[in-house]
Amino acid sequence: VSTQSTGMQTSPNAAAKAAFPSPEEKEEADSRSVYVGNVDYSSTAKELEQHFRGCGTINRVTILCDKFTGNPKGFAYVEFADTDSVEAAVTLHESLFKGRQIKVSAKRTNQPGMGRGRGRGRGGFRGGMGYMGPGGMMYVPVPMSGYGGGGGGYRGRGSRSRGRAAHYTPY
Repeated sequence: VSTQSTGMQTSPNAAAKAAFPSPEEKEEADSRSVYVGNVDYSSTAKELEQHFRGCGTINRVTILCDKFTGNPKGFAYVEFADTDSVEAAVTLHESLFKGRQIKVSAKRTNQPGMGRGRGRGRGGFRGGMGYMGPGGMMYVPVPMSGYGGGGGGYRGRGSRSRGRAAHYTPY
């Protein structure tokens, strides 16, 4: 099993594929792949390959790892040679693998622009005004409206101060 710097462990027969497949090739490979969740952290690509061997010919097993620590994230992808194998693999949903009940489902293809965007999510940057100071402290000038810094932040459109004077909001 080789460990790649991209934060993944893959089985040896993965080397045959090109480094950067086209979107069509990726979508086609995704249609032949399954997501495997709740994978034991000590699992190897070889062990997963053994578990799914009865479903069909396996092209690649990828165990995703944290890019900073190198520790496994607890899920993997198994790519098969044909799409019929995916249906067989999904029947292993909730089967036991190394003492854990694994989750198996057909792999979803990521849609461009549908991922985790930047900005306005939970705890996102609110308002667009302010700057980072020493120690990672966020300094925001006195807001123009009740909540966000300036007019465009978290619930910060118009004046919603509810009768209070404008004040410093630390976050």
